[in-house]
Amino acid sequence: MSTIATRRRALMLGGAGLITLATPALLRAGPVQNPRHNASGFRMQNWQDHFDSLGKGVIVADTESRALHYWSGDGSDYRLYPTSVPLSEELTKRGYTEIVRKRVGPDWTPTADMRRRDPSLPAYLAPGPDNPLGTHAMYLSWPAYLIHGTHDTRKIGRPSSSGCVGLYNEHVSELFAVVQVGTKVRLI
Repeated sequence: MSTIATRRRALMLGGAGLITLATPALLRAGPVQNPRHNASGFRMQNWQDHFDSLGKGVIVADTESRALHYWSGDGSDYRLYPTSVPLSEELTKRGYTEIVRKRVGPDWTPTADMRRRDPSLPAYLAPGPDNPLGTHAMYLSWPAYLIHGTHDTRKIGRPSSSGCVGLYNEHVSELFAVVQVGTKVRLI
């Protein structure tokens, strides 16, 4: 047998042995997530596909790729962040809105619908580590819809919100610093 054939056979047998050894770990890992539901699933967006002009800036929140895109008013600053998305289709609002208010250290009052779905929710939560709005919040013109941070980092990249767009606290802090009240927002 030639040296090349011997090497090829050893490589194939060695690879099969590694797969056999790794199989229990692969089985414990559970199902492979669909890559379009994590950062590698981000889809490029062009602001021109959604808005006539940049104005004070624009945000496109893409619920399918679980990403928030931001462009500054002069177009020189573009940012892309992974997000959480609503738990279900009926909680997902789509369309055009804008940032109407910003708050550092937001407090939280769950809506009546949230409390109906989950009676264990408190009537009110002050700012702090237990508050689901995280460290910063940007309120949209739609009542009870926000772009906000979260202290629970497991929520990002997953359906986990009651309609809001959630970001890691460090990302919402960055975005908060550059977004102006009046920034146009589109949820798709």
